[in-house]
Amino acid sequence: MAKFLVTGGLGFIGSNLVEYLINSGHKVINVDKISYSSNFYNIKDIKKNKNYKFFKLDIIEKKKLSKIIKRYKPNCIFNLAAETHVDRSIDSSNNFLKTNIIGIHSLLEILLENRNVKLIHVSTDEVYGSIKKNSRADEKTAYKPKNPYAATKAAADHLIQSYINTYDLNAIITNCCNNYGPRQNPEKLIPKIIFNIFNKKNLPLYGRGQNTREWIYVQDHCEALLKIYLKGRNGQTYNIGTKHNFRNIDLIKKIISIAKKNNYYSDKSKIIYIKDRPGHDLRYALNSSKINNKLKWKPKVKINEGLSNTLDWYKNNKDFYKFIRNKNFKERLGKKR
Repeated sequence: MAKFLVTGGLGFIGSNLVEYLINSGHKVINVDKISYSSNFYNIKDIKKNKNYKFFKLDIIEKKKLSKIIKRYKPNCIFNLAAETHVDRSIDSSNNFLKTNIIGIHSLLEILLENRNVKLIHVSTDEVYGSIKKNSRADEKTAYKPKNPYAATKAAADHLIQSYINTYDLNAIITNCCNNYGPRQNPEKLIPKIIFNIFNKKNLPLYGRGQNTREWIYVQDHCEALLKIYLKGRNGQTYNIGTKHNFRNIDLIKKIISIAKKNNYYSDKSKIIYIKDRPGHDLRYALNSSKINNKLKWKPKVKINEGLSNTLDWYKNNKDFYKFIRNKNFKERLGKKR
């Protein structure tokens, strides 16, 4: 049994990781500032577990976070505290700078005083920028972030790497492709499409839907993170992906097809093309050979299985929407500029 501190544990990936670690027999301290993307519904099944504790806290609050770390002495911190939605960063990047950069600096300074605690920082494939067709970004690919969100995540990665090199900090950086699955905020593509299908609304798609993304089921991501804790080398970076890309238009058609098989779909839901967002990267794609070969990890869940599981979860968890703070998720974000 290990003891983990998970920041951002009320969010999509964070809550799935918290539950996965608890169910794997570990102790978890969940630290979350309770932002618009936090959702207490996400931890309803483990909130009374004896191995689970929750603290409402922003990672910028250095003294309070330091006290928690010194008191509970976690073996590892999984950092998932972040502002994540590109469209929101287009409207305003202030919170992205605050959490994704200043918050990381606060966390790093704390870890200099707690040398026995490992940091696993969860970053994104977007730091590499748009990747050319028939190519994939590996861990040595230069960063080329193209939107405010990606730029703040890239800055955080660089800051962590500087602390590893300068202070020999016990830290690992992970860059994962697009996650999907249960508990994702419906402002994101897949849960927005699912919500609109269930509510017989049109299905909005940027541009002509030609942008391609690599997708991973969130449970596979959680398994990869635990594997990295157990087997990963200090100071290393690991890409986490599936090597399977889909154009957005093809992904939506796949969701529609699965929804029809499960009798979830109404012909009232039609794909509609809307104005593309500014600076929309065409293609993200990762080379995950390092984690495949060095740590012997590979994803297990195929896209059709994962999408079917996701559709079923949202269908069977309608109360999830009652706990969502951003009620305007039905509208396109990123329109102000």
